Amino acid sequence: MYHYTDFDHAFLKERNAQFRTQVERRLDGSLTEDEFKPLRLMNGLYLQLHAYMLRVAIPYGTLNSRQMTRLADIAERWDKGYGHFTTRQNIQFNWPQLRDVPDMLDALAEVGMHAIQTSGNTIRNVTADHFAGAAADEVADPRPVAELIRQWSTDHPEFQFLPRKFKVAVTGSEADRAVIMAHDIGLRIVLRGDAVGYEVVVGGGLGRTPMIGKVLYDFVTEDDLLPTLEAIVSVYNLLGRRDNKYKARIKITLHETGIEAFGAQVDARLAQIRPQFGGIDPALVARIKGDFAPPAFFTKDLAPYHSAYQYDPTFRSWANTNLAAHRNPDYAIVTISLKAHGKTPGDATARQMRLMAQLAERYGHDELRISHEQNVILPHVHRAFLPSVYQALKAEGLGTANIGLISDIIACPGMDYCALATARSIPIAQEITMHFDALKLEHDIGPLKIKISGCINACGHHHVGHIGILGLDRAGVENYQITLGGSGAEDATLGERAGPGFSASEIVPAIERLVLTYLDLRRDPGETFLQTYRRLGLAPFKAALYPEARADAA
Repeated sequence: MYHYTDFDHAFLKERNAQFRTQVERRLDGSLTEDEFKPLRLMNGLYLQLHAYMLRVAIPYGTLNSRQMTRLADIAERWDKGYGHFTTRQNIQFNWPQLRDVPDMLDALAEVGMHAIQTSGNTIRNVTADHFAGAAADEVADPRPVAELIRQWSTDHPEFQFLPRKFKVAVTGSEADRAVIMAHDIGLRIVLRGDAVGYEVVVGGGLGRTPMIGKVLYDFVTEDDLLPTLEAIVSVYNLLGRRDNKYKARIKITLHETGIEAFGAQVDARLAQIRPQFGGIDPALVARIKGDFAPPAFFTKDLAPYHSAYQYDPTFRSWANTNLAAHRNPDYAIVTISLKAHGKTPGDATARQMRLMAQLAERYGHDELRISHEQNVILPHVHRAFLPSVYQALKAEGLGTANIGLISDIIACPGMDYCALATARSIPIAQEITMHFDALKLEHDIGPLKIKISGCINACGHHHVGHIGILGLDRAGVENYQITLGGSGAEDATLGERAGPGFSASEIVPAIERLVLTYLDLRRDPGETFLQTYRRLGLAPFKAALYPEARADAA
């Protein structure tokens, strides 16, 4: 992983000292809240429904055991003993006191972490495939280029006041685990012969006007990548709407301008930039790539793994759902579920964070990842250690065998925390997980992604859920709309709205009807919910959701 240089440490020290004085001025009344707002947003500090919230960057989702331990320390010392991992591979602390935030930032800086550009109309935390550097299907590790983009975009003088927030994601595999098609810019590493380059997708995004991104360039060389990104964001900065924040994202700019006209302007801007671009310092590139060199893999007797898999059914169930193929067949990628039945999706206690840090240090080459699906990854675990890892996780409530299943729900904080939310998300997610756990259908159902948002801003990615749930306010009453057939993977698709919404008491029975209909209609147990939906379309599922409409028609 990337290691901070003396420049990085000095930069953060100066930045944090500056913010400390701004906080002091806010506390003594020298700054009003309106005056303080743009200053705090530049440092990742929000004012939510009940308290301030600090959003900490975890660039491309990568951190080590020392950093995870520090997050646990911060949760205990300055918050309520837990943190919330988000769909942008960040962590949020929901209850800090304003006077403590500068100390929190200094504590983060000591381990090479910060909260810069986790908010505001700027280029946000660059995200990447959470299996980066480990996945068996990977073309190349996307984290070195994500780090390069992070350095390029941090405090970029032209891009601190964009028309709206701007999000970049990178994947190094054909399988898209970074949801690049729903980002302002999505990058996929591709090979053309022996040359490594990038497919550049522009104009994706969710929110009140969801759109799937369009391919602007099918191959950009490594040398041309930063100038190309500079040209794209420059054109957006000029064309983007500033009169209406709901139409300010690049997806609207692209839609109104057209991909061909937008691309022509990017080409023109690139022609201006390229001659002025002196290239990237080869020593810097070599150093960054060196920071992401694979760990020193070793060989070990696999007998403990095979024995546990054969004789321990709970371990076997966990291994079947929570492990992914590693580039080294003696290893596995472990996904730790933060979705225990009835718990808040994405939350981890300080005790749980410390355990995950200890397991990474002892068994996982000191690497952890945060996934956009609000889980934690140990990317490099030798299979011989897996039984020990599972038993340790199980003891701390982290051994749930449900990755990719119906209880592995993405949910935004909703009206329990967020000032923008119009409905609750967390209780609905909890009710769904407990309901299907009681029915004992989860493993029979198989892969099924439910995503829940508490407002149209879509922080829960509901548009790309196989089943998406959007919570809205209808005359003071929570109302939940359902969309079906979405996907955030390489076959990215926006879900189709099924019809009228459901009350909070009706939504779980509605989801049950959907699932039972799927189980009845699938060709065989190997056909997933999404495959069945794509084969049959909306009609049979809509009939299941609204049986009264079918009865009226009869």
